[in-house]
Amino acid sequence: MFLASLSALVLGLSAVEAALPYKGVDWSSVIVEERAGVSYKNVNGVAQPLERILADSGVNTVRQRIWVTPSGGVYNLDYNLQLARRAKAAGLGVYLNFHYSDTWADPAHQTIPSGWPSDINNLAWKLYNYTLDVSNAFQNAGVQPTIISIGNEITQGLLWNTGKTNNFYNIARLLHSASAGIKDSNLNPKPKIMIHLDNGWYVEPEICMKRVSKELLCPLLCSELTRSYSRNWDTQNWWYSNVLKQGPLLSSDYDQMGVSFYPFYNEKATLSALRTSLTNMVNTWGKEVLVVETDWPISCPSPRYAFPADSRNIPFTADGQRTWIQNIANVVSQVRNGVGLFYWEPAWIHNANLGSSCANNCMFSNNGQALSSLSVFKNI
Repeated sequence: MFLASLSALVLGLSAVEAALPYKGVDWSSVIVEERAGVSYKNVNGVAQPLERILADSGVNTVRQRIWVTPSGGVYNLDYNLQLARRAKAAGLGVYLNFHYSDTWADPAHQTIPSGWPSDINNLAWKLYNYTLDVSNAFQNAGVQPTIISIGNEITQGLLWNTGKTNNFYNIARLLHSASAGIKDSNLNPKPKIMIHLDNGWYVEPEICMKRVSKELLCPLLCSELTRSYSRNWDTQNWWYSNVLKQGPLLSSDYDQMGVSFYPFYNEKATLSALRTSLTNMVNTWGKEVLVVETDWPISCPSPRYAFPADSRNIPFTADGQRTWIQNIANVVSQVRNGVGLFYWEPAWIHNANLGSSCANNCMFSNNGQALSSLSVFKNI
């Protein structure tokens, strides 16, 4: 009896320790899917708005990307305000993810929006005012984001070519301007401000050369990229050390550091490497840290890359998704200042591979019904 009680107590403590303040998903494409005829259903097959299904499954915050002037208006300001109102009505917090582009922004793409200036002085001023205007529009709509990310996966910079990593001063200047736009806005209360880098795992020399060639950079940069990408922590340390020593970006300009962490791009993306990276980041800069993008497949017959050794026993099923999310949540919660986890686009069923070589990473079936894995958010 004593041992049973002790075991229950230990399990209870573990559950408390694993609780994360931010438990979320990226739901940016829900309106796209609804326009395509998708009707979302809970795990019991009852049709409900996606925001209700998410909230009932334990999600407390939704992430949504915003583009400046996208084709067709998808992901623009009006699109995001519509989404944010729905989230707030369902009791969900909003994490607004600025891409600062008219289309995708990621390590390979960071294109300045159409019509924006390219010289650093005018670009920084434009960035400040755009960020200020969007922040005020959210306040006027009655929605105050809990998190705002100033850029998406900006490991190689933002607003190219002005803000590439061959000029860390410009990156620092731009990020300071973006942060100031939020701080000077009417948002009340103010959100946590985040800087988000991608996972930064090892880049094979041949992949590096392809990237260098594609971006028309000097091939000599390849060796530097390979060194800086050798481990996640190396990348974070290289990037933040360089940008913070420039002067314009202050420690007070941001509150959180976000990282992407996917299992299907490199076998070096182990849970122990994630733990080391997040721990070193917190110990070095003292910020809150989050995994803001991750996925796990329910189908992956022909992965392009080997999965990490510590995850190869996880099945490609809904149960596997649950295990993967719980494993990451445990890592994040055990790191001082580890505060959140976000799953990327679990309901984008018409783009089920989510950009990976795995056939399906969604947490909803092809007919829009929630999988059993979605309820994992109640337990993290």
